[in-house]
Amino acid sequence: MTTTSAPNPATPRTSRRILTISLVIIAALVAAFFVFASLYTDFLWFDQLGFQRVLTTQWLAAAVMFVIGFLSMAAPLFVVIQLAYRLRPVYVRLSSQLDRYQEVIEPLRRLAMWGMPIFFGIFAGFAAAGNWETVWLWFSGGSTGVADPQFGMDTGFYLFAMPFYSIVLAFVSAVLLLSLIVTALVSYLYGSVRIGQGELRISKPARIQLAVLAGLYLLVQAASLWLDRFKTLVTEEDRITGAAYTGANATIPGLAILAILAALVAVLFFVTAVIGRWRFPLAATALLIVAALVVGIGYPWVVTTFQVRPNQNSFQAEYYQRNIDGTKEAYGIDDLEVTPFKAETTAEAGQLRDDAETTASIRILDPSIISPTVQQLEQFRGYYQFQDTLDVDRYEIDGETQDTVVAVRELDVNRLGDSNNWNNRTAVYTHGYGLVVAAGNQRSSEGEPVFLERGIPSSGFLTDAEKFEPRVYFGETSPPYSIVGAPEGTDPVEIDYPRGEDGANETKNTFDGDGGPAIGNTFNKLLYALKFQEAEILFSDLVNDESQILYDRDPVERVQKVAPYLTLDSDPYPSVVDGEIVWVVDGYTTSATYPYSTGVNLPDAITDSNTPAPSFALDNINYIRNSVKATVNAYDGSVTLYAWDDEDPILKAWENVYPTTVEPISEMSADLMSHVRYPTDLFKVQRQILGVYHVDTAGSFAQQDNRWQTPDDPRDPTSLQPPYYLSMQMPGQDSPRFSMFSTFIPASAQGTTSRNVLMGYLAVDSDAGSTAGEKSEGYGKLSLLEIDADTTVPGPGQVQNTFNSDPNVVRELNLLQQGESEVKYGNLLTLPVGGGLLYVQPVYVQSSDAGGTQLPLLQKVLVTFGDNVAFEDTLTAALDTIFGGDSGATGGDEEVEPTPGETTPPDEGGTDPGTETPGTGTDADAYQTALNAAQQALADREAALKDGDLTAFAEADKRLTDAVTELLALEAAAGE
Repeated sequence: MTTTSAPNPATPRTSRRILTISLVIIAALVAAFFVFASLYTDFLWFDQLGFQRVLTTQWLAAAVMFVIGFLSMAAPLFVVIQLAYRLRPVYVRLSSQLDRYQEVIEPLRRLAMWGMPIFFGIFAGFAAAGNWETVWLWFSGGSTGVADPQFGMDTGFYLFAMPFYSIVLAFVSAVLLLSLIVTALVSYLYGSVRIGQGELRISKPARIQLAVLAGLYLLVQAASLWLDRFKTLVTEEDRITGAAYTGANATIPGLAILAILAALVAVLFFVTAVIGRWRFPLAATALLIVAALVVGIGYPWVVTTFQVRPNQNSFQAEYYQRNIDGTKEAYGIDDLEVTPFKAETTAEAGQLRDDAETTASIRILDPSIISPTVQQLEQFRGYYQFQDTLDVDRYEIDGETQDTVVAVRELDVNRLGDSNNWNNRTAVYTHGYGLVVAAGNQRSSEGEPVFLERGIPSSGFLTDAEKFEPRVYFGETSPPYSIVGAPEGTDPVEIDYPRGEDGANETKNTFDGDGGPAIGNTFNKLLYALKFQEAEILFSDLVNDESQILYDRDPVERVQKVAPYLTLDSDPYPSVVDGEIVWVVDGYTTSATYPYSTGVNLPDAITDSNTPAPSFALDNINYIRNSVKATVNAYDGSVTLYAWDDEDPILKAWENVYPTTVEPISEMSADLMSHVRYPTDLFKVQRQILGVYHVDTAGSFAQQDNRWQTPDDPRDPTSLQPPYYLSMQMPGQDSPRFSMFSTFIPASAQGTTSRNVLMGYLAVDSDAGSTAGEKSEGYGKLSLLEIDADTTVPGPGQVQNTFNSDPNVVRELNLLQQGESEVKYGNLLTLPVGGGLLYVQPVYVQSSDAGGTQLPLLQKVLVTFGDNVAFEDTLTAALDTIFGGDSGATGGDEEVEPTPGETTPPDEGGTDPGTETPGTGTDADAYQTALNAAQQALADREAALKDGDLTAFAEADKRLTDAVTELLALEAAAGE
C-alpha cells in the first residue's frame, strides 16, 4: 500500500519573505512608473515645441557619461581588489587581530569585492553625468583666432579644453587615489603588507601594485601641475585676473619645475616596482614636498616682497595692460567710443533748438510707477493684472517712431475668489487678453497716460493696422496649467473677455492653436494626472479628444528649457510682431575662463532698484555675449531662437551640440527687428566693468585715481540707479536713436561717501533697425561722454537733493500733499542736450490711504540744467522756464493745458524781477498765512479722525478746503 504525504505548509518565515519581495517589486514598479511618467511627459512637451532633440541629446549625453564614469571607477577598483586578493601570500603568519578581522570580513568578502566598485562607480557615474556639458563642449568647441599674451594659446583652449582637462584629471586622480587606498587596505588585511617588530614588509605582488598605482597618481599630478600653469591666467593676482609679474616670472616657471619633478618621482616609483627599493621614491617624494614649499610658495613670496612691491607700477604695467585688453575684449567693450565732454551749465533762450527731436521724445511716464494707474483704468475684472513694473518699447505710428510704455493684461487665477475651483482655473479662465500701449512722452490733462492701444476688446493703432491676436495664453503670471481645445462645433467654455454682444455678460473662445501636448487619450490623462497630482484630469468631461494641456508657460522658463546653455536676461518684454504678441527674451553665452579678464558677480551686477537680487544662484563670469534673441508667442507658446551673434565661439559650439535648434538672423522679420533692443543685463554688466576699465593705459589703471561707480537711485538709496531706455541724440549723432543710458560718479573710497558729481555718461545704440535679417550699422555702439574735470555737473543724488530743498519746489510740493495726497518721484532721466546735461523727473500724486484706491497721476515735471530749476505742470513749460522763456524745443506734452499759476522764466537761475510768485513780494504774508492755516487744519483733521470726533473732523476739513482755495487764488493772482 502506497501512501502520499501531504505537502508541508509554507512556514511563516517563507510567507513573510514572499510578501516582502512582492511589496518591494510593487514599490519598484510604482516608482518606475512615476519616473516614466515624468520622463515621458517631458518628451511630449519638447516634442510639441519641436525641440525634442534638445531633450534626447541631454538624455543620451548624460547616459553615456554615466556609463563612462561608472566603468572608469568601478573597473579599476574591481581589478585592484581582485589582484590584491588573488596575489595574497598563501602561507603567512598573521596577528591574532588580523585573524579576527578576516573572520568578520570573510562572510562578506564576495559582496564587498563586487559591492564596493559598484557603490563608488554609481557615485562616479552621477558625477560624470553632471559634467556632460563640459565634455560635449570640448568635443564641439573650436578656435577663436585670438591668442593669449602669455603662452600664445588660442583662447578657445581656455573656453573649451581647459575645463575638460581639469575634470578629467580630477576624476582620474580620484580613481587612482581610491585604488591606492583600497589596495593598501586589502593587502594589509590579507598579509601582503605586514607591520611589526619595527619594520614594514611588503610582498612582491603588493609592492608592484602599490608602486605602479603611486607612480600613475604622481604622473597625473604632474599633468595637473602643468595644466595649473594655464589656470594662472584666469585666477586673481594683485589687482587683476591673470598672471601678473610674480605669476609670469615665478609661479608659472615654478609649476613647470614641480610638474617635471613629479614626473621624475613617478618614474622612480615605477623603478621600485621592478627593483624593490622604496627609499629612492620615498626620499624623492619628500624632496618634492620641500620643492613645492620652496618653489611654489617661498620663491613667489620673495619676488613679490623684494621686487614687485617696491616697484609695483613699473613691474606690473605690462600685465595690467594685458588685463585691460583681455577684459575689454571679453565684455565686448573694446570698441567703446570715448568723447571728452565740456558740459555747458548756463541756460539761454533757444538753446535746445538743435535737440528738439530729443526733447519731444523724453519719456515722462515712469514704468515703475504707473502700473496702479493702468491697473485701475484697464483691469476690467479682478482676475486680470499687470506687472508692477511695465516695459518700454517703440512703435512706428503714422510714419513716426513713438517711444511707448507697454503692459500685457495677464490672468491671475489666484484672484478668482469663490469661483476658484478646478474647472474654472483649469478650463474656463485660461488666458489673459490684450496689450496696453501708452505714449511715453505724453499725458492727459488729468495726469493719466495717453493710451494708443487699450480696452476689451482691444482697440487702437495695433488693432486698426492689421489682424491682431490679443489672447495671452503664455505669460509671466499664467496659470500652472490649463486644458484647452474642443471638437469643432462644441460650445466654447473659455472666458475670452467680460463683455459680449446682444447684452451678453461675456465672450467665450476655444483655443485653436498648437500650444501643448495632446491629452485626449486615457494614457496621457493618467500621466498628467500623476504629474500634477490632480485626479480631475483623468475623470473630467472637459478633457476631450481634442484637448491640449498648456504648462511651463512663463516665457523665460520656456526658453531656458529649450536652450539650457543660455543665461537669460531678467527683463523679458512683450511686443506685437506681425500681428501677434510675442515675448522677446535675450540670451547670453557666458564663461568664467577667459584669460586675463576680470570677473563679475552676475547677481550683484544686474541688481538695482527695478531688478531685485535673483532668488537663484548665478555664476561669476568673465566673458559674456548677447548671442541669442528668443521669442515666445503669447498665443501658442512657440519658441524661436535666433543666432544674434553668430560669430560667438561658445554659441557655435552649442549649435554643434544641439544642431538645427537655432535659426540664423536672416530669418528675423523686419517687424521683429524693429522691436529687439540692446539687453538690459548686458548693459549693466558692461557699466560695472567700465567703472574701472574706461581707462586705456596701465598707468591710469595703476594709479586708481579715476575709478567710477554707478550712482544709487535717488528714490531708493539702498539700490543702484537702473539704466533707462529713451530716444535721444548723442553728441556726434545726426538723429535721435532709441538708446539706453547710465551715469557714473566717482567711486567712493573705503569708509567714505562718494562725491555725487557726474564723471561719465554711458549710452548704447539700442535700435536694431527695421530691415529683415540685418542689424543697423550703429546697433550696440557704446558711447561714453567723459565729463571735463573743470566743469562740475551734479550727479543724480545731488540733483534730487536740489529738488527737495529748492524753496519754490518745496512750496509746490506742500500744496500737492495737502489732504490725503502723497507725492511720488518718477525716474530721474539725464539727457545730453543744449551742450550740457539736462535732468528731467516726473512727479506723481496719489492717495496716501494704503487701504484705498491708489492712482498715481502725473501732475508736475521737475527739470534742472546747470543751476536752474523748474517745477511746472508740463515738460514744455519747464523747459521754457529753464531756458529764458523759450527753449527752442517742446516736450511731447505741449498740448496739455497748464493749470493757473504758471511761473515765468527765471533769469540766471533766479526769478524774473517783474514777476510776483506766491511767497515773494507783497503776497508773501498772505500766502504764508494761508499755508500755515492749511497745515494746521490738516493736523486737526487727522487728530479728529483718530479720536472719532466727526464734528471736529468736518469743521477741520472745511478749514482745510478754505485754506487750499485761498492758496490757489494767490497762485492765480501771481500768474496774472
